[in-house]
Amino acid sequence: VEMAIFKGLVRRIASFKPSSKYISSLSSVPVINNTSEYDSNIFMKALVVSTLIATGYSISSCEDQKAEKKENHSGLKIFTGNSNRPLAQDVANQLGVSLGKITVNKFADGEVNVMVNENVRGKDVYIIQPTSPPVNETLMELLLMISTMRRASARKITAVIPYYGYARQDRKMQARVPISAADVARLLEAMGVDRVVAVDLHCGQIQGFFGPRVPVDNLSGATVGVSYFGDMDLHNPVIVSPDAGGVYRAKNFRDALQRKHDIDPSLAMIVKQRGRPGEIEKMDLVGSVADSDAIIVDDMVDTAGTLCKAAELLKEAGARRVFCFASHGVFSGPAPERIASSVLTELVVLDTIPLSPQAQATGKITQLPVGPMIAQAIYNIHQKKSISALFK
Repeated sequence: VEMAIFKGLVRRIASFKPSSKYISSLSSVPVINNTSEYDSNIFMKALVVSTLIATGYSISSCEDQKAEKKENHSGLKIFTGNSNRPLAQDVANQLGVSLGKITVNKFADGEVNVMVNENVRGKDVYIIQPTSPPVNETLMELLLMISTMRRASARKITAVIPYYGYARQDRKMQARVPISAADVARLLEAMGVDRVVAVDLHCGQIQGFFGPRVPVDNLSGATVGVSYFGDMDLHNPVIVSPDAGGVYRAKNFRDALQRKHDIDPSLAMIVKQRGRPGEIEKMDLVGSVADSDAIIVDDMVDTAGTLCKAAELLKEAGARRVFCFASHGVFSGPAPERIASSVLTELVVLDTIPLSPQAQATGKITQLPVGPMIAQAIYNIHQKKSISALFK
């Protein structure tokens, strides 16, 4: 039996016609001129190589193997609604896959209609849908897409929510008000989501609003912002937190600049007193920004009222230039006009939310792509690798 198997392998090797790729890969094999130097180990290795080639296996370098592994996304499907299709397309391009076929539109009475146009049974589905304005509409699209995938027997459903709507209502600030961030989490769980991936949640405790069955990955958008500002020619930079709650975020931004770009910025903080939501009565600066380039670091910019007042305060305190980095540019209401007429030198945001034409016309807003970071996170999740390793 062993002889028959051996003869069969010999016949396959003898009948094999190598392609030019294999011929070029074998051109570096040394020719043995002296049979006395013949090593039986070399013979065995050559036999194994020849057998693998004859049976249809390819031999490639370590770099090629890594590339092939990254391109192997068997069972992975990416879908999106109408919230931010360009971002979803960018993520799909980074992963080397096509966006899944899905119809998300409205009936005549305004109800959301979802129909998946391909098989997802047994697949790992990733739904990329920031719940950005109009928040209720995009949230309903996300909930129905999750429900549809669950009823279509998807193996695992991951909701990738670059911008988590209702995140600012994370606690009871007064009597008889909802904790909307927690209620949205319960809705997502009820629809059958298995995992949630977000970018810079407004506050970290939102991760705890989901039960232990639904892990939440909170990606740090500051990683993208640090690379952008690290390449700038900054003079005596100071990282500024716009409020006491954002000091930890600002400190992490400063530490990342020190670690990755050998920049040693100072840290400052603005203490603000609100009269009512969206209105500031008084602002005080803790720290010095004299003769410095100040960088305000926040998680989002909504109406930009607080941001523009903070920039004015920093300018009055002697700052040379005032920049701002925020992960999410909501830019509601008068935000574009306020930013255009402000003392801000540049406002840098991620593309978690599409820019409106009015925001683009300000000339002061720069959008950075977050698609590569989300794509790498999806790849690591799908390949069962660490997520935290992306931000070290």
